[in-house]
Formats: sequence, structure tokens, C-alpha cells
Amino acid sequence: MWENLANRFVLNFVTDNQWKYITDGLAITLKVTLFAGIAGIIIGFLIALVRTGHDKTGKMKILNVLCSLYLTVIRGTPVVVQLLIIYFVVFGSVKIDKTLVAILAFGINSGAYVAEIFRSGIMSIEAGQFEAGRSLGFNYSQTMWYIIMPQAFKNVLPALCNEFIALLKETSVAGYIALQDLTKGGDIIRSRTYDAFMPLIAVALIYLTLVVVFTKLVQILERRLRRSER
Repeated sequence: MWENLANRFVLNFVTDNQWKYITDGLAITLKVTLFAGIAGIIIGFLIALVRTGHDKTGKMKILNVLCSLYLTVIRGTPVVVQLLIIYFVVFGSVKIDKTLVAILAFGINSGAYVAEIFRSGIMSIEAGQFEAGRSLGFNYSQTMWYIIMPQAFKNVLPALCNEFIALLKETSVAGYIALQDLTKGGDIIRSRTYDAFMPLIAVALIYLTLVVVFTKLVQILERRLRRSER
């Protein structure tokens, strides 16, 4: 049995340096996840500011309607469909890097969920904090920037990290636009060797390892945040 496994390992990963499909795919997966996560945080932060600003002041009605529409559409449709629409419809007649398309698609999708995370964090701050800012002579923007957002960001940081972990797993559908990410790399090996077990299990184990590591980091972060509150 062990000899058979060793031969299958050599066939799937050693022969023709096919292990590079896994390592190159992992690099693309991490790149897409990182930049899509950054884009999602920026988009989500701006949308959360618009929505909470409208809730608190009643202003920015048109922007609030547009943001609500964005959240409804993005959260109401599968991410793989959004990815296909952006690649084949939005950029269908333009030659564009598939990695950039993936970053845009996953960033836009993540932004919808990050927006609600930020919004819940802002709304969780007591109304007295806003009043305290006004008593110090701050306007609404200054109160948000100097008083509310530091507290809200601290509250939502663990949730943001968990969204990053979810985003990492969601990028596994990037192969639908022929982007050679980690999952696609394993599938390419499978198509060459006609052996699904080794490459797909390897891909699953890599994802599992990444998720376990990131989850552990989130737990450490949460413990430090709890200690700082005492």
C-alpha cells in the first residue's frame, strides 16, 4: 500500500515538476485573497459610513439608496455568478488580467459583507459617545473619526478576520474564469494523471492548514483584545 501511495505521489507531484501547479496556484490564491480583502475593507468602510450617516443624520438619501441596492444585489447572488458576469460581460470585449478580474469580483463581493460588519460595529457604540463628541465641539465627521471609529474598529476586528478566512475559501471558484489558482492547479494535475485523490486531497489539506493558522491568529487577537478591555 505504501509503495502504491509513493508511486502515486511521484506521478502526481514529482513527474514533470507538477508540484509547481500547486505552489503557483497557492501564490495566486493568496494574492487574490489579500488584495480582494483590502478592496473589500475599503468598499465596506465607505458604504458603512454612508448608511450609518444616513441613519444618524437623515442625509445622503440617494447614496444610501444606491448602497442598499448594492448590498441587496451582491448578497443576493452567488459569488461565482458575479465573477462570471464581471469577466464575460463587463470585461468581455477587453483583454484583462484574470487575476485583476478575480480581485475586483471578490473584493466587490466581500465589500457587501464587510459593510454590514462595520455598520454593526458603529451602531453598537452607545449614543452617549456621539453626544460626548458634540460636547467637545466636534462635528459629526470629527466625532466619527476620532471617537466612534476607533472603538468600532476594535469591536469588529475579529469579525473582519473571519470574513478574510471566508474570502480565502471563496476564491476557490476562480477557476471558472480559467485562473490558475490553488484549486485549479490541483485540477490540472488530476486531468494529466487521471488520479483525483492525491492532487485534490493535497489542495484540501493546504486550504485546511491555512484556515487553521488564520483561525488561531484570530483567537490570539481576540484574547489580546479581551485583556486590553480589562
